[in-house]
Amino acid sequence: MEKDIDFIVTWVDGSDRAWREDKAKYDNTGTVDDGEERYRDWGLFKYWFRGVEKNAPWVRKVHLITWGHLPKWLDTSNPKLNIVKHEDYIPKEYLPTFNCNVIELYFHKIKGLSEQFVNFNDDICIIRPMKPEDFFKDGKPCDMLAFQPVVANPKNPVMSHLLLNNSLVLCKYFNKRENVKSQPGKYFKIGYPPLYFFYNILEMAFPLYTGLYTVHGPSPFLKSTYEELWEKESELFYGMSNNRFRSADDITQYLFREWQKLTGNFIPRNIQKYFAYYDVSEDNSALRREMQKGKKKVICLNDAHITGDADKIRAELLDIFDRCLPEKSSFEK
Repeated sequence: MEKDIDFIVTWVDGSDRAWREDKAKYDNTGTVDDGEERYRDWGLFKYWFRGVEKNAPWVRKVHLITWGHLPKWLDTSNPKLNIVKHEDYIPKEYLPTFNCNVIELYFHKIKGLSEQFVNFNDDICIIRPMKPEDFFKDGKPCDMLAFQPVVANPKNPVMSHLLLNNSLVLCKYFNKRENVKSQPGKYFKIGYPPLYFFYNILEMAFPLYTGLYTVHGPSPFLKSTYEELWEKESELFYGMSNNRFRSADDITQYLFREWQKLTGNFIPRNIQKYFAYYDVSEDNSALRREMQKGKKKVICLNDAHITGDADKIRAELLDIFDRCLPEKSSFEK
């Protein structure tokens, strides 16, 4: 149905011995963007499902993307759950892949996926009630269109390349200043954070794209957006599919998200109002306060390079999440 909304969540068990052995067959240089934090499991995934069931019960289907392993606690008989292995939708010549960008590139090939869907990572959790209109309205994704310069970040150089790669594709099809003139109300929407009004005004001094605002949060997509871009850029997409690990010449899911915005096929909204972002650290008191008494509907808990006791941090995080979402979901055995 037109109003159906699906969720996609990607998950990997970094402790799975078979998966690690499979990965080691291809990662023999030690130079790929493949840090341990990309696969580390804090034991919080069940809270993702608890958050969905409690706070977004209207979701039609949850598509769990996996290399092949599954959490031991997961009830695979849940009628809302669709288990999708990489081999079910990614061409076999590009498998196995350990590249999140390739895994996200073929979403439109998932059997039974609805036209409207939201992509989550397993580090993103819905902690307060949400409505379908938080993600889609009148069949269009709700999002925010703003400029933000791509920064040369030596701590994460690959991401700088990825965002620039996305912009290089977009500038083939869109003239920056003409696009602003064609939809000024979507660049300068009342309710956007003041910082992004400033960015948009400042960036108009530069005729070429220097980057667009992205957020590591739930990403609302139309399947038709994927299909449209695949028709235009299939050579690029098939080429990057050979990268088994995240690579500096990849593009990301944000390309599809920005395409929706530059074509005007979205509803402008301040998405920062419902979203909060935290890095895992030795001090997670701010995260605890937000989950207990805050107003944000969604939080992202980003893994990072930590120097403290990982087991102690894991125990603290489990306590924080269990206090927020203590009730077992129907996705659990």
